[in-house]
Amino acid sequence: MSKKLLWGIIIVLLITNIASLIFMMQDDKVVVKDGEAAITSKEPVATINGTDVTYEDWMANLRETHGEKALKSIIDRQIVSQLAAEKNIEISEKVIERDLAYLTSMQGPLTQEELNKEEEKWREELIYRYQLEFLLTEEYSIPESEIESYYADYKNQYDFSSAMQLSHILVSNMETAEKVYEELEQGASFEQLAREYSNDDETKHSGGYLGFINTSSQFFPNGYEEVANKMDEHTYSEPFAADNGIAIIYLHQALPAIEFSYEEIKPYVENELILHEEKIALQANPLWEKVEVDWIYSK
Repeated sequence: MSKKLLWGIIIVLLITNIASLIFMMQDDKVVVKDGEAAITSKEPVATINGTDVTYEDWMANLRETHGEKALKSIIDRQIVSQLAAEKNIEISEKVIERDLAYLTSMQGPLTQEELNKEEEKWREELIYRYQLEFLLTEEYSIPESEIESYYADYKNQYDFSSAMQLSHILVSNMETAEKVYEELEQGASFEQLAREYSNDDETKHSGGYLGFINTSSQFFPNGYEEVANKMDEHTYSEPFAADNGIAIIYLHQALPAIEFSYEEIKPYVENELILHEEKIALQANPLWEKVEVDWIYSK
């Protein structure tokens, strides 16, 4: 993966995870999401030795310390969205799916509901980032020969290799494996059974979790892919013979390979080269001159 692509994905992860407080006002009630707190604007938000911290004090501090930055971020997104619509900038769904696959492969086990929520946030950030790239680079160009040469050297970095997210329980004999399988059939937790029975000291304490493994990797256990290919996501296998004993695997997710032709990925490679060669920061500031913005911090 190219460094720019990797850093772009890391930035998306940071943006979508560092926001720990989201506030919703309904009448006088404030609900703090990502937590259990629910307060009203008329009640203190904290009390220290009898001294109250009021809701108004809290909001004033947030406005002073984060208000301008937060409002600018909202304006940036509106500017980019409006300009992208005016210029008919469309982001390849295949590119988005590739980046979503990379982001997913950086996560631990997630339920389908959790993954859907994360993907919704990631998609929004990815579209914004790519639209911003096209808008910042539209007045520049790179010789075709340079794009072709760069792509020839690094084309594999723009593809996504198929990967599987697995957990396993590895035991020494079929008798034990069948006992574990029977407990699974009765509703026992795969993670708990891995901690209790698995012989794999490297994974048993994490519930047998192996993580995401590229199917072409030398570290992909022999036989696991063949079994997993016949499984549905979020299911476990029957016991089968593996290199180091008898295994039962749990398939969390299977991510298919995503490959690009030169023509498909060319605009994104070109943007990457322009941003690097022209030393253009991935910020919306230059775009403010192309629209009319009237905001409280310009007064």
